[in-house]
Amino acid sequence: MANRPTIQDVAREAGLSTATVDRVLNGRERVREDTARRVYEAARLVGYHAAPLIGQRVHMDLPRLRLGVVLHKERQAFYQSFKAEIERAVADATGIRASATIQFAASQSPADFATQIDGMAGRVDAVAATAVTHPEVTEAVLRMNARGIPCFALLNDFAQGVRQNYLGLNNMKIGRIAAHLIATTTHQSGKIAVFVGGYRWHGHELRETGFRSYFREHAPQFMLLDTLVNLETRQLTYEATLDLLGRNPDLRGIYCAGGGMEGAIAALREVRRPGEVTLVVNELTPESRSALIARYVSMAIATPLTRLCDDLVALAAAAVRDGITPVQGQHFLQPDLYLPESV
Repeated sequence: MANRPTIQDVAREAGLSTATVDRVLNGRERVREDTARRVYEAARLVGYHAAPLIGQRVHMDLPRLRLGVVLHKERQAFYQSFKAEIERAVADATGIRASATIQFAASQSPADFATQIDGMAGRVDAVAATAVTHPEVTEAVLRMNARGIPCFALLNDFAQGVRQNYLGLNNMKIGRIAAHLIATTTHQSGKIAVFVGGYRWHGHELRETGFRSYFREHAPQFMLLDTLVNLETRQLTYEATLDLLGRNPDLRGIYCAGGGMEGAIAALREVRRPGEVTLVVNELTPESRSALIARYVSMAIATPLTRLCDDLVALAAAAVRDGITPVQGQHFLQPDLYLPESV
């Protein structure tokens, strides 16, 4: 018992006076939130026996945010990273008592997304999702709005006009960035291919539009092939890429506007030398990082998940505090661009 941490140890760790620590511990007078948090963190670090009580006092007067998030593709590394960043963001949030309920849609069907969104009712204060653009999803958002629950579109801007805000990349600009890289690093004219996940992903359509508009404006010497739908699956992308390479020996570039890039990488590794076809993909994952290092991928355009999740928590807390606003917004983030020499 002689070595049991004391209030003096907490004060020393926090860099504060024992009187300030005593006020936080006993609730004698109000202290600034950042000061109370310093005391709580110091108490946890030194193992002070009353650290849980201090934690309760620090958080009891803060407004609550119960954030519900619906993601998809649970087994993919990117969405596991997304989940981890959401959990970190709510744990690090200041000025609120934040928590997150994160669920994964069983498939990319509108019904699965709508079911997951509806299932959040009564359990959360705000909802965010990476859902497809479809009337069934829009209706689910309207039902949440009727309950006073604001909804946020993540990565893909679904339910426009009724969702509270979109958080993600400017997808038109992302398509133009991909086109610029391919056009400026490919020294021979030839054919260019583009994959999208499906036409219910509004973000993919915007990327394709930006991609094609750049080539029309700046690189008309290239021939863009018809867009291929890969349903964001590795196997379909792999088979389609092998077919493209077999039928088009002058294929110079490929842009994977959505998921499924692993299939394109695998096909290029089989039948082409590194850099022979310029491949641009979205998101930095263990597989795209490896392909960048091996120079089968020329650029990965990544969503800054840390910034996105921090901003989501702040915007959701504001919407819960102030209510659903009639003017919806778009919260664009600058992409992180990765080249072979930057990983």
